[in-house]
Amino acid sequence: MPDIRVVVVGPKFEGNVGAIARCMANFGVEDLVLVNPCEIGETAMNRSKHGDYILRNARTVTSMEEAVEGCLLVVGTSGTVTKGDKNYARIPVDVREFAMDCRGYNEKIAFVFGREDIGLLQTELNRCDVLITIPADDKYPVMNLSHSVGVILYEMFQANRRPVRCEPCDGREKELLFQFFGDLLEEIDYNEARRESTTVMFRRMMGRAIPTKYEYNTIMGVFGDAARIIRNYQESGTKWGGK
Repeated sequence: MPDIRVVVVGPKFEGNVGAIARCMANFGVEDLVLVNPCEIGETAMNRSKHGDYILRNARTVTSMEEAVEGCLLVVGTSGTVTKGDKNYARIPVDVREFAMDCRGYNEKIAFVFGREDIGLLQTELNRCDVLITIPADDKYPVMNLSHSVGVILYEMFQANRRPVRCEPCDGREKELLFQFFGDLLEEIDYNEARRESTTVMFRRMMGRAIPTKYEYNTIMGVFGDAARIIRNYQESGTKWGGK
């Protein structure tokens, strides 16, 4: 199974945090990071049962950026599903589909869970590489925080017992891909007002796909060809038609 970190942003009830630690112990996950949590005391310890060691070793930080530091893939979670294509920041992947795509993934993955009442803020969702959701009845699709952690870790645990997919690209390759994409937008003079949203959209696409090394090399080849053509335009004195 991938090296998993559970990040909980702004939990309001210590009992939920304790139950999360218990779920983590069930599936062999030990890295817990809490962002600006409520006070963690006896109730949380009692709920954690044999996962109390996870709770004792949990790190507390003041920002999501600190919480996901060192993680190659940042996975947001949400019970709110967008049906259309325009609000790409809230277009999720089914948790089981995502878990199957992660087979053979050896890098650090952060699963980020939001507050019990409002979940993750839009700015926090934008930092995520991919958004996943747990299918539930439309009448009441939002699950309890600790239950959500349990279901997601179960799916990751189960998927790891099945045949491994082709080797995914690593952290260095992923960041180089994003850098090339940003450089490409710069070279074609892409609309400044849309640049940030387009970059987030591209990050989400790659997060959902979890590209293999072969797919990564193919995409980088396309970017390389595009950069070469743009340079030829520039060297010939022809203005590139960006918008």
